[in-house]
Parts: sequence; C-alpha cells; structure tokens
Amino acid sequence: MELPAIFTEETQALLGDAFPAFQKALSEENPVSIRLNPSKPIKINDLERIPWCENGYYLKSRPLFTADPLFHAGCYYVQEASSMFVEQIIKHYIHNPSVCLDLCAAPGGKSTHFSTSLPKDSLLISNEVIRSRAFILAENLTKWGNLSTVITNNDPSEIGQLKNLFDLILADVPCSGEGMFRKDPKAREEWSPANVRLCAERQRRIIADIWPSLKPGGILVYSTCTFNTKENEENIVWIAETFGAEPLSPEFPSDWKITGSKRGNLPVFRFWPHLTKGEGFFIAALRKSPEDEISAYNKQKKNKTGNKQTINVIPNEVKNWLKDSSTCDFRLKGNQISAIPEIYKSIIQTLEENLKIISCGIPLAEVKGKDLIPQHTMAMCTAVNQNAFPVYEMEREAALQYLSRETISLPPDFPKGYILLTYNKHPLGFVKNIGNRTNNLYPQEWRIRMNVKDID
Repeated sequence: MELPAIFTEETQALLGDAFPAFQKALSEENPVSIRLNPSKPIKINDLERIPWCENGYYLKSRPLFTADPLFHAGCYYVQEASSMFVEQIIKHYIHNPSVCLDLCAAPGGKSTHFSTSLPKDSLLISNEVIRSRAFILAENLTKWGNLSTVITNNDPSEIGQLKNLFDLILADVPCSGEGMFRKDPKAREEWSPANVRLCAERQRRIIADIWPSLKPGGILVYSTCTFNTKENEENIVWIAETFGAEPLSPEFPSDWKITGSKRGNLPVFRFWPHLTKGEGFFIAALRKSPEDEISAYNKQKKNKTGNKQTINVIPNEVKNWLKDSSTCDFRLKGNQISAIPEIYKSIIQTLEENLKIISCGIPLAEVKGKDLIPQHTMAMCTAVNQNAFPVYEMEREAALQYLSRETISLPPDFPKGYILLTYNKHPLGFVKNIGNRTNNLYPQEWRIRMNVKDID
C-alpha cells in the first residue's frame, strides 16, 4: 500500500521500530466484525470474541449481509471492532439511568452500541448534522428497536444551548481518517497535512460548542479514527486546559494490546492495526468539573403552534400493541400515534421545542378514518407485543421477497387485516391481508434493490 509521504514520515516518528509491522498490517485484509443485539437474540457458532465488547464477534469472512434477513431485523450490527471499546468507558463510569448524547452519530454503530450498553431506563439522543445521513441513522436505530431514543438533526452549537442536559456525551468527531486507510482508499487520496490541521480546529470548535450541554460531573467521550497527535492527544490537552476537565483512566487487561499516549502521560487509548485486530482508533474520556456552575436550560423557543395541548384518547388497541404500556406516554399528533418513555416526558418536550427532531420514541400507528395502520417502526421495536397480531413465520426465500417489497402469499385460512411477518421468530414488518392478495408495508426506501433470485 502506497502511503502519503508526510504521513509515513510522521507515523514513523510516532512508532519507531514498530513502523514496518504497522505498514505490513495495512496491506493485509481488514477484519470483519459484528455486534449482536441482546434484545433480539440469535444463535452463533464458533466465532472469535472481541475481548473488549460483550456482544462483539469477528467473522471468518465477509458475507453478503444484504442476503441475511436477520441483518434487516436488527439482530446484529456490522461494526468495526476497535470502536466497540466505548463499552468499557460506559461500564466503568455510567451506573445509573442517564441522559446521553451521541453527537456525530451516523450511520449508527456507536448509537446502537450505546442503546445496548447504557443502564436500563436511560435515554439516548442520537444526532447527525447532515440531514441525508440522519435518515440513515434513523433506519439503523429503528431496526435496533429501542423505544428510549430520540434522533435529531442539529449543529452542535444548537444542542449546546441546552445547558447541563446530558450525563454523557460521545463525540466521535469528524477526522482525517488515517485509521481507515486500509479499508478506504479514498481516505488515503484525500489526506493532507492541511486537512489534518483543518480537522483538529473543527474538532475543537465542536467540543467548545457542545460543552455547555454536559452536566457538571458528566463525562465526555472523545474519539477519532486517526493516528496523528494533533487530532488526538493535543486536543485532549486542549479540552482539559480550556474547560478544566479531568481525563479519566479506566483499567483494562494488558493482553488486549491497546496502547497509550504518544504525547505526554495522558490516559488515552490507541488501537493500532499491527497490535489489535481492528482498524485504527483513538478514544479518551474526560469528566466535567462537578463545581461548574449549574444553570437552567436556556429559555425555550416557543412552539409555533402555541402552548395549548390537545387531549386525545388513545385507543386501547394501540396500547395493547406494546408489552408494557404502563411506562409509556402516548401522543397523537396529526394522524400519528407514538409512544415515548413516561419518565423522560419533560426532557423530550424540551428537545422538541429546541431541536429538529427526525424521530422520537416509537411511532405506533397512523390513524386513517376508522382504521389504525400499525407502523413499521413499531414492528421493529423490542417492546412490541407479538401476541397482538396474527403472526406469519417465513422461510428465508419468502423473507427476502418481503424485504424486496414483492408480494407475499399467505395460507388461504389466514385472517384478513394486518399480519406481522417474522423470520426465526424476529419481526421483519407488516403486510395487510385483503383476502385474494396482500399489500407489502415494508418501507419503500429500505427495500433490497438487488434481485433476490440472484442471492444464494
């Protein structure tokens, strides 16, 4: 692999005698890894565990994930192994239900991981500033199925106006992408010293913008997929000195071969491809001083529709679609019924009044005349009550046809109405059985576009 000359020079200075091993690792095939969704359990056989992630596994080769209905069901997420280390920071420092922000969240790897790793009854806000990527994020989080999730589409400066809201912020900041050189040739082509400097400045601006929204005593997790010290150690020093933050040092086994700081004696964690089985990654955690002044949220923006609340009666039928409706606040807005966690009702209201919301909680149903149309998001939610619907278990071929939005044939004795389709007992979505045929309700924009007949 041909590396940029200045990158080679600077990385040689960092690694010394280890640089040849590093360079050799970049020419080898990159590992493939997945993280299982414990809320949608599946059987696995003879896979190597990722030591720092409870549900992470290396695959022996890269399969065609599109051809696996369980991938579409949200039973696992394809994620780079090194980045799964964020779980260790959560385990060390987050022990109570928390309000957490994944700031630069698309496409959703770390958000789905947070969703699994955070303590029970936590609230996750996943943000993506680029709107098209925010919808990709929403798709992946919908498939993962956690009701306690809000997806936003805001600049960090806008979120930073919500003072002292978050117990934990993950800032996986945009970077020069040196850690992706092996798997992404475009990252090598676009690399330059000027881009490194630009990224380092942008990263500082992002942290400065978001810092006011972190609670006193709260934790910032800062990460990049790059190797240089400008975007890594030097920014950690800047955060500590600028905001009086305390770098944290969780302990982990030495046989994981995760290395430390390349500048000074900072408690940071580096993943090098010649030492760990994964791509390049840098991560550090800092605690905001508990003595920082606590202030209320900024004055909330007025709702364009005013502050009057319309009281609507939610049909019990919809409430019965969830395993436990007692913990939910049900809302009817327009013709959409959704559910959010009752305990976070006031915080979610603050978010809705101040930020651009892509998705909030779980959309359950569309009201169309006297008809209640169950939403695909509800089918994917782990809180769905499968006993509330007739269920049709599909074989793989039929599941792929459904995921391609082809017509699905049901047995002639199946009841009319909305049918929940499953594969290996995991929901994939709904069809409406109208007797002589079915209407496929899988989201058009999510459909498999390749010819399923060509899939082995």
